[in-house]
Amino acid sequence: MAHAQWGVVVRSLQSGELLYELNRDKLMMPASNMKIVTLAGAARTLSWDYRFITSLETAAPIQGGVLEGDLFIRGGGDPTINTRNGRSAVVFADWISALRAAGVERIKGRIVGDDQLFDDEGLGGGWAWDYLEAGYAAPVGALQYNEDVAEMAVAPGAIEGEPAIVRLAPGTGLMLSNRAVTGPAGKPETISFRRYLDRPVLEVTGIVPLRMQSADAGSTQPERTVTRQVAVVNPTVYFAQSLKDALVAQGIAVDGDAVDFDDVAATLVGAPMNERRLLAKSESPPLSEIAVVLMKVSQNLYAETLLKAMGAASGGLGTVQAGRGAVLAALREWKIDERSIVMADGSGLSRYNYVTADLLTKILEHMYADARVREVFQATLPVAGKDGTISTRMRRTRAEGNALAKTGSISNVRALSGYVRTRDGEPLVFSILANDFVIPAATVNWISDLAVEVLANFTRKPK
Repeated sequence: MAHAQWGVVVRSLQSGELLYELNRDKLMMPASNMKIVTLAGAARTLSWDYRFITSLETAAPIQGGVLEGDLFIRGGGDPTINTRNGRSAVVFADWISALRAAGVERIKGRIVGDDQLFDDEGLGGGWAWDYLEAGYAAPVGALQYNEDVAEMAVAPGAIEGEPAIVRLAPGTGLMLSNRAVTGPAGKPETISFRRYLDRPVLEVTGIVPLRMQSADAGSTQPERTVTRQVAVVNPTVYFAQSLKDALVAQGIAVDGDAVDFDDVAATLVGAPMNERRLLAKSESPPLSEIAVVLMKVSQNLYAETLLKAMGAASGGLGTVQAGRGAVLAALREWKIDERSIVMADGSGLSRYNYVTADLLTKILEHMYADARVREVFQATLPVAGKDGTISTRMRRTRAEGNALAKTGSISNVRALSGYVRTRDGEPLVFSILANDFVIPAATVNWISDLAVEVLANFTRKPK
């Protein structure tokens, strides 16, 4: 680590004593430790009981089982309408039941995604061009289905050398450039994909092998299908198309296309917003539950959504700038120096983010000191050796089941910040930031884990 930088703070939550510090006021990239800042700000701005609302609306009459116009989906930013715990299927089933109860068996118009609560800047400032197709870099929007990722499936052709068969869910906004080929049975799979910078084209390359023939009665293995998660281009259209597909699958015909409100606004003169009536709505789980996925899984889309939701909560448009303003207002309220943070996004994916280890420990101290939020906040953090992003770390040590900490990981950056109790039961808060290293990241994680294990073994009792 001679060429790298550490930023470290360890403080007693019992006495306030500073036990250790190294470059505590140095601005460093936090990676996903930025989610600590975002969640703390969201808890203060939105409250732990906050729920996102998504509504089905129309301005058209229903006559003879036909909705004589467009069906609107008004988005509130809910990031949880996805396949985790099957919630998207439940939400769509409830909406379909509500439409049938209203007498709708056919929709003569379009499915219009109304995403006007947030701006259209789906990507964070400073996100890199070479991972925008990845699921962890999915764009944020006021309408979000399946965390704005779609499954791509790649299967072998009939014979070696033929093009592979590539399938991508509808509504992604991506065109496929299939350069993947079928390889011989028994060869390794090498499928990869990338998104062009100048147009929405997803290029798929590599080899997917044929099925292996078994010597047992000429049987063959099941077909080798490779799946990948791909970020969509327009979350609003993806949501609208997914709902349209669900409606059609359940026997409700839809004559029009799935569209983004922004693309058809000029055609909606006769159906102003205030004339739309509610047909159905869905409320997300509370922020306290959403935050568990955000922190334990380190879900970037959830963090970006919370940042924009904070901005929209003031009555304006949900933007990163407005959300950042809400976070800075929280820091001022907590008497934390706002010069110790440069905030470009909510997730920490951006390399434009900078924080100090001291800032992170002070936020963690605030969340610990407030008895109203302590347990709720701590329940969101990964537990060493047990769950989340540190489920396999610090096992068989005094830190296992003891340390609660948020990880952070982008290229040449690792972070670990949270709480741990000493051998005496004294609660400590810590932040360990590492930047600019070129040694293996696993070694940096090992150093950080060892530091937390030292804290878990610390005792003030004389030997």
